Amino acid sequence: MQYPIMLQMIDAVNHTGYFRIMDPHHAARFLDRTTPPHIATLILLSGLAALVMNMFLPSLPAMTRHFGTDYRTMQLSVALYLAVSGALQLVIGPLSDRFGRRPVLLGALGLFLLATLGCLLAPNVELFLLFRMLQAVVAAGMVLSRAIVRDMVPMNEAASMIGYVTMGMAVAPMIGPFFGGLLDTAFGWQANFWLMLVLGALLLWLVWHDLGETARHHNTSFAAQFRQYPALLGSRRFWGYCLSAAFAAGAFFAYLGGAPWVGKELFGMNAVELGISFGVVSLGYMLGNYLSGRHSVRFGVNRMVLWGALISAGGTGLLLLLFELGLGTAALFFLSMFFVGLGNGMALPNANAGMLSVRPELAGSASGLGGAIMIGGGAALSALAGSRLGPGTGPFPLLWIMFTSALLGMVSILYVIRRERRLALRGELP
Repeated sequence: MQYPIMLQMIDAVNHTGYFRIMDPHHAARFLDRTTPPHIATLILLSGLAALVMNMFLPSLPAMTRHFGTDYRTMQLSVALYLAVSGALQLVIGPLSDRFGRRPVLLGALGLFLLATLGCLLAPNVELFLLFRMLQAVVAAGMVLSRAIVRDMVPMNEAASMIGYVTMGMAVAPMIGPFFGGLLDTAFGWQANFWLMLVLGALLLWLVWHDLGETARHHNTSFAAQFRQYPALLGSRRFWGYCLSAAFAAGAFFAYLGGAPWVGKELFGMNAVELGISFGVVSLGYMLGNYLSGRHSVRFGVNRMVLWGALISAGGTGLLLLLFELGLGTAALFFLSMFFVGLGNGMALPNANAGMLSVRPELAGSASGLGGAIMIGGGAALSALAGSRLGPGTGPFPLLWIMFTSALLGMVSILYVIRRERRLALRGELP
């Protein structure tokens, strides 16, 4: 039912007269929808998608009590959200390649507002989880902000600009759980969703007034857009970048699924303390994004992804070793997550730029497909982490999942590097 509604919204925008195709390299002017969007708009789009994902995490224990359920069921509000987000990205990418970035974003934000209202009014946990899954349509902001960047600039510049754009994905999760914990303590868990509703409405207004169209439209049908996927799925280079992004992000998503339980049950932390602790990983992610923005053009995407994967694997491996030696503490656990964030902040913008550059004319589809694989894998790891933790386990299942995921991310980018070296020796382009 969701897709026809979105298509109706797209058609409505197409007939307003404000849906204009332009040269994506045209200079952006803020609040001028006849030009490409200002970078601030793209940062806010990616930031809202990230905020919705984790802002309410400190409220999970309170929400568990409110709906009269258990933590594992309530934790599905993370895993199911990620799963649906991944599935929607398979549709969002081709939709935007066919109809344009602007109308898809406007339609997605409208649906997000309706879903958020449903979360607030849900009388039981089943309906809440249903509307929570529908909230995942806001992932369009994360997918299409990257695709819009790739519409505008070439690969290495795209990696740099994506690094700055995805700082919104770092700042929002950094401050989101902190304020989410404060709102939960002062007004109850519903306050988080009221804030999401207000922010979604403001962003809808901003996108309407600032975001001009950047996609070069195809005359092919929507079904034909889906038929372009084999061109991506058959590319080893696409898979190398895609899996390096998926496994790098997998460590973070596993953390989202398991850290609230670790903080609450093992270390006795309250909602505000949990919110502050979640900011550490986001602080590292923001620094990594900054480094990507400054240095990706100089060093290239492959080196940045590899260095990011090494940092993430090294940080989680050292933490696991310390806990195995009986030296683990709450402070050590959460502070060490800085390195996971730092590694992801370096790896993800560059891996995404690599994915989007395999077939630049399919940037939206590549962003959607790559995002679906990344988020879908993250949903699985988040659910796995939540299901493996329990009385007597300690944090070890979570730490092993994170460490293994980070290692696989490093293996994936090493495959890309090795393959490109072999092709270069043969005088072939990768």
